[in-house]
Formats: sequence, C-alpha cells, structure tokens
Amino acid sequence: MAVQTVESTTDTTASPASPVDLGPAAALNCRECGHRVPLGPVFACEECFGPLEIAYDFSAYDTEELRKRIEAGPANIWRYAPLLPVPADVADKPNINPGWTKLVKADNLARELGVTGGLYVKDDSGNPTHSFKDRVVAQAIEAARAFGFTTLSCSSTGNLAGAVGAAAARAGFRSCVFIPHDLEQGKVVMAAVYGGELVGIEGNYDDVNRFCSELIGDSAGEGWGFVNVNLRPYYAEGSKTLAYEICEQLGWRLPDQLVVPIASGSQLTKIDKGLQELIKLGLVEDKPYKIFGAQAEGCSPVSTAYKAGHDVVRPQKPDTIAKSLAIGNPADGPYVLDIARRTGGAVEDVTDEQVVDAIKLLARTEGIFAETAGGVTVGVTKKLIEDGVLDPSLTTVVLNTGDGLKTLDAVAGTGLTATIRPNLDSFREAGLA
Repeated sequence: MAVQTVESTTDTTASPASPVDLGPAAALNCRECGHRVPLGPVFACEECFGPLEIAYDFSAYDTEELRKRIEAGPANIWRYAPLLPVPADVADKPNINPGWTKLVKADNLARELGVTGGLYVKDDSGNPTHSFKDRVVAQAIEAARAFGFTTLSCSSTGNLAGAVGAAAARAGFRSCVFIPHDLEQGKVVMAAVYGGELVGIEGNYDDVNRFCSELIGDSAGEGWGFVNVNLRPYYAEGSKTLAYEICEQLGWRLPDQLVVPIASGSQLTKIDKGLQELIKLGLVEDKPYKIFGAQAEGCSPVSTAYKAGHDVVRPQKPDTIAKSLAIGNPADGPYVLDIARRTGGAVEDVTDEQVVDAIKLLARTEGIFAETAGGVTVGVTKKLIEDGVLDPSLTTVVLNTGDGLKTLDAVAGTGLTATIRPNLDSFREAGLA
C-alpha cells in the first residue's frame, strides 16, 4: 500500500531545492498562513510571523515496507529516521541516541485510580540525561551539523541544558546554555558536568528566552545554533517520536487517551502531529483519541485559558515547584487549546501539594520516581478521573518526562521510617516486626 505525502499544511507550493540533506524533510511551512520556505535555520514566517514547522515528502513509502524497516531499526529514535528531518546515515553519526524508553503497564496505579481500560506510563526518565529533552536535542544537533553551526545553545528550565551539554560533548560541538539563576541544584550540576559554559540569568525562563532571542540577532551569536529558537522547527520534531513509540509499543495501535505535561506546549502539539502522521501513513488504524494537557497551578496559563473558553493564552508569572514546566508565556499554548478541543480532551492543573502526592503515589505503586513534571501528569490524571472527565474504561497513557533525582527538593521531607539500635529489641520497640 503506497501512502500519500504528509504535510504540515495544505499548501502545495513547490519549494526551492535545499542544499542540505535532512532526509524526507521537504520545506518549512507556516502553521498560520501556509507560506512555504526552503529548509534553513529560521523559525518565524516572513509573511505573518507565525511559527514554521517541517513539511515532508512521504509519497514514496509503502506502508508494509515502512513498518518492517522501522521494526528492524535500532532501539532508539533513529528507527524512525524515515519520518524525521535527518539524513539516512544518522545512526552512524556521534549522537546520544535517545529513545525507545519503557512503556510501563501500570496495573498497581490503575487499581489506585480506578482505571479498568489499561493504564500505561511512558517513562522517559530512561533517556541518556534522564529526560525527554534528549529526543529533541538529538534532532536539533543533526540540523546544526547540516547548517554548519559550531556552538550549540539553548534557553532552558534545566533538563534541556543537560541534554544540550551531553549531546554537544558527544558530537564535538562547543556548548553555551542559559538558565534561570535559581534552578534546582541537581539540574545545575547535571548541566555543568559536561564541560560546556552554563550561564545563569537573573529572572525566570521567559526572561532567559528573551535574552537568547536578542543574542541570535547580535554578532556575538553568529555560528550559534539555539536548539529551541533558530533550530526550533527541527528540534520540536523529536517529540513526535514519543507518539511513534507509544503506538508501536501498543502493537501499532492508538491509545484512547493521553495525558501530556505542558511547558511551551510543543511536546503536546508534536505528539498529536506524530499520531496524525501514523494514521495518514496507514501504520495505525484511524480512530478517535483524546489528548489532555497537564499544568501546575502555579504556572497554568493554558489551563486557565481552556477553562475560561478563551482561544488566546494570557501570560503568567510562574510560582511552582514544577520548574521544568514553568513557562509563563507558552509559545504553543493556542495550538494546545485547539488540540484539546478538537480531540475531546481538556487542560487541567494541580497544586504543588498534589504534585508531591502524585510523585509519591507513582513511586509507591509502580517503582517509578518521577520528577515534578511527572507528578503533574499523574496528579492531573487522578483529578480528571475524579471529576469524571477522563474515562477510566479506556486505554490511557500518562507521560513521565524526567527522573525524580533531578528534583529531590520537591520530596525533601521523605526520609527514614525509624532509627534503631542494632538489636532485635530495638527493632520490635519501633513497631517494625
């Protein structure tokens, strides 16, 4: 079965030939007006200033041959190289090779939450730097190679800084990353250990991001590939691999419901894009699915807009322990609203106390120690079930995007059950027998 070309928009204007080899990537399309430009290190439409994303030419693929090629591929994201903006020989290049993380059937958690249709946790803490950011950086560094950049950079709430540092070290790039000055110490250490420059900015993530946008336009930023700014269209495609893996690990079928954390919102929008591509390629049966977005109450601009019935997202000043999600002005917020409404999902938020409770719940039931973002998704899942919004009789996938060892402060009160003397009497006196 031959499949048709899958594109980001319906625009069919031919694009000029690109001098770079990024596999099936054909051009950049504007998500707002459909204007098409050649592949390059640009992220905003010159016509309307809308965001650019990658359009592909998948027209030559046969469904069954493509499925066999994927299944025979390496146990990382490069098994999906035919669907990504990377050269065919990507697996031979020095990269941290993330992906193919566990999809855990969470029966114990399901019993706690009353889920009967099957509950799964997509646990991306198993990536090389222990967060899903390794996926997007692996994509971005291939674009950086193609465009001749020599320095890899980013604005980050923590996880991305570590992923950029590791990937740059592996690939032989210089790295210089920028973070809010008050991040969790575990994330600071993990970003710094790879030997690149790590710069703290006085302010929150949105202040850091604005600075990076200024640096790109200055001569001091020449030769710099900012993974989440001028390389953003390529970087963002890494999140699609979560959708690909989930469906393949479910036996090439779509889940009924997904609960996805929201920071910038890009991960959620690209998961939806990945699911749509699998449908159009014929790799999964087309059926309805719902996507739910999850935020912390202390930084919930998308949730607030969703509940108010708005189509635009009003920025907020972050104040939450879930610092990896603390983006007060999320670039993809409006698109998240569209997807939640189109699929019949929702966007919800939980308090910091509920985040901590959910981290402990997941650890206690499934042996998965999630960072605060994972506490947000589990906490929101619990809340959605209790409120009758998420259907417990359907197959549900919850994302954990990072390792709890990065956010130890969130559960700092957790410790010893008891301290005893080294004898049986003391053991019994403590009520442990």
